Amino acid sequence: MPTYREAAVVLRTHKLGEADRIVTLLTRGRGQVRAVAKGVRRTRSKFGARLEPGMVVDVQCYEGRNLDTITQADSLAAYGEAIARDYPAFTAANVMLETCEQLTEEGQPAVQHFRLLAGGLSALAAGEHDPRLVLDSYLVRALAIAGWRASFLDCARCGMTGPHRAFHVPSGGSVCPVCRPPGSSAPAPETLVLLGALFTGDWSVADVSQSRHRHEASGLVAAYLQWHLERGVRSLRHVERTS
Repeated sequence: MPTYREAAVVLRTHKLGEADRIVTLLTRGRGQVRAVAKGVRRTRSKFGARLEPGMVVDVQCYEGRNLDTITQADSLAAYGEAIARDYPAFTAANVMLETCEQLTEEGQPAVQHFRLLAGGLSALAAGEHDPRLVLDSYLVRALAIAGWRASFLDCARCGMTGPHRAFHVPSGGSVCPVCRPPGSSAPAPETLVLLGALFTGDWSVADVSQSRHRHEASGLVAAYLQWHLERGVRSLRHVERTS
C-alpha cells in the first residue's frame, strides 16, 4: 500500500479495541485524515504521547481502504503541557480543534487552516495574550478561510464605507442604516474596533481592550460561528463560563 508523510495537528482521538486509537489529523496537503495508531495506549508505545489533541507532529502513514495507519510520529511542537496548565487556554484550544474539524474535509488540502491552527495553539502555549482573545482571533480568521468572512467596518450588504453601529449576524456583520434589518444588535464602537484588530492580528489594539468590549466581542463571534456551522460547537460553552 502507498505511504505518505505529512505535517499534522492532532484534532481528536478515540479508543479502538484494547490498545489502539483512531486519530483525526489535520494535515497540510490532505486535509483531514483519520488513521489508526496501533498500540499507542500501551505504556511501552514509542509515540503514544505525541498523538494527543493539540500536538503538532510529522506523521508517516500508509493508506488503507477505510482508515490509514500511522507507522511513525515525530513531534514538531509540543504545546499540550503548557496549554493544559492553564484552564482558559485549555478550553480555548478545545474549541479551536473542534471548530477546525468542522471547517475542514478529508482529501482537501488545508494549508491555510493548518497554519492558522498551529499558530493559534502556539499563541495559547506562549501565554502572551488573553486566551479568549486568541480564540476569537482564530475563529474569525478560520471562518474567513472557509468563505464566511465577517465585516466589522463596511456594510456587509451594500459595501457602504463604515464604521456602522449595527451588526447583523445573518447579513455577515456590520450593516449601514439603510440595510439594517430588524433584530440587529448595536455593539459599542470599541467592540467593532476590537473585532477588526483580532481579524488583522493587531495585538497592540487587542491587548489594551477593556473587558466589557472583549465580552461583547466574544458574544458576537460565538453567534456568528454558531450561525454558519451545521452543528454547534459543544466545547464553546465551557469557554463562556470563564468569561
